[in-house]
Amino acid sequence: MKKKSEVAAETESPEKKGGHSGLAVRLRYARLIAGLTLMQVAQKAECSESLISKIERGSATPSLAMLHRLANALDTNISTLMSDEAPPAGPVLRQGERPVIKTGDISLERLVLPTRGGLLQANIHIVAPGGASDGQIEHVGEEVGYVLEGELELRLGDESYVVGPGDTFSFQSNTPHGYRNVGNVEAKVLWVNSPATF
Repeated sequence: MKKKSEVAAETESPEKKGGHSGLAVRLRYARLIAGLTLMQVAQKAECSESLISKIERGSATPSLAMLHRLANALDTNISTLMSDEAPPAGPVLRQGERPVIKTGDISLERLVLPTRGGLLQANIHIVAPGGASDGQIEHVGEEVGYVLEGELELRLGDESYVVGPGDTFSFQSNTPHGYRNVGNVEAKVLWVNSPATF
């Protein structure tokens, strides 16, 4: 494992790089701080070493499920890897000013900005027609969702449910879960989970 001084010699923190910050820089920084090689991260995230390399170079964009696996492999969360902005001083996030994390056909509009030790996470999942979560994920916690627009097929283990506007769902996060937009229009789901994992 590398010492922090050795890591500092290889890369600056994303904050010090200013305009060069982004997922690629933060992923590489987190990997170096953890003292892991590309191969070690790839093995933990169950993907190829070349994919990790491409993401770190900014030539590939990971799916939401892959981001989750990378965050777990690096003992962090998606927010730390994706967010440029520091939390505001006040408790209100105005419409049109909330940060949005985009990956593939899915965007997450932040309703609660991440804080160290925070237990609550809430986003609006915006899913393009045909967009999906790229497989099922599982982690510690509980989740609840409320469909605002469109239709989703929610997969919980071997079970599948189609949910539409006004429908709600809840489940334990250690149940393998994923979803897919089965409609012809964009789907929007208010999604809350605790503790924060994204």
